[in-house]
Amino acid sequence: MTRADKTEWALIIAFPVLIAAALLLPSWMVNYIQVSLGTGLVALGVMIQMRAGLVSFGQGLYFCVGGYAAGMAGKFLGITDFFVLLVLGVVAALVISIALGFLLRRYREIFFAMLSLAVSMILYGLLSSSEGLGSTDGFNLPVPTYLFFAPEGDAARMTLYALTAALTVICAIVLNRVLRSPLGMINEAIRENELRVEYLGSSAHYAVHVTYVIAACVSSIGGVLWALSLGHVDPEMTNWTTSGAFVFVVILAGTGNIIAPLVGTFLLEILRVYAVELSPNTWQMILGTVMLLTIIFLPKGLWSLMGRKPKAQGPSPDGAVQPGE
Repeated sequence: MTRADKTEWALIIAFPVLIAAALLLPSWMVNYIQVSLGTGLVALGVMIQMRAGLVSFGQGLYFCVGGYAAGMAGKFLGITDFFVLLVLGVVAALVISIALGFLLRRYREIFFAMLSLAVSMILYGLLSSSEGLGSTDGFNLPVPTYLFFAPEGDAARMTLYALTAALTVICAIVLNRVLRSPLGMINEAIRENELRVEYLGSSAHYAVHVTYVIAACVSSIGGVLWALSLGHVDPEMTNWTTSGAFVFVVILAGTGNIIAPLVGTFLLEILRVYAVELSPNTWQMILGTVMLLTIIFLPKGLWSLMGRKPKAQGPSPDGAVQPGE
């Protein structure tokens, strides 16, 4: 069994584990798991772009587009069905990312990062000044229904949680296969040497464009799930601090495995909770310190700890066994 197959089996096994966690853990912990699953999908969108050497500091754009598309459909059109809201969020992100992709696919490194950030902040400014959408306060979403099924109380929370877990697992498996596909291989080649990719007959611009669109759609799914979980959207979803947090997660967790950003998102949520409790006024310093230490001692992220193997011992020239040889 290959490493990729093991990853997919681990994701499949994770689904019943997540359901069991919802039944056994305290409600506050379950809420953090549910929220982190939504934001974890956005981190996955950042990760697959980083595999192509692209750092998106504007991924909050599609996180926000998904949430606001679902929210506006509920607020103005009275749509409450979960699946319809999800489709609307993805379609909105798909249309916007295809259009913006023609511009962004031409840029690399700091230019890609800053341009993606600029586009995200344009949306932030528009939403913050829009009184019809609640300005900086945002607005609430309706309680979702599910194909004319409208659970209440604990049943409603459990239904949304189960669907969030299922969609997260499905998206992670799909992205894992994308990374193993020719597109994924081309992206890694683009990161190493884009000029050689062009010489071999593949279009780097096309590969980057497709990857950008896939990342946008996955991030919009995360935005819809996150918004429905909290029942609220606001412009902070597309602020630079939100987008920066997604990049922070990927750096913290690493890009070695599709599971890493999902675990890293949950760890970041828990770290933020305890950092705020420990130091309410300077909790950002704690997060910054953790990130700095991770970059220094684990440049490939926390997931690199999973891939480390103990060094084999071998005989030295004089016959003695030397550690690390």
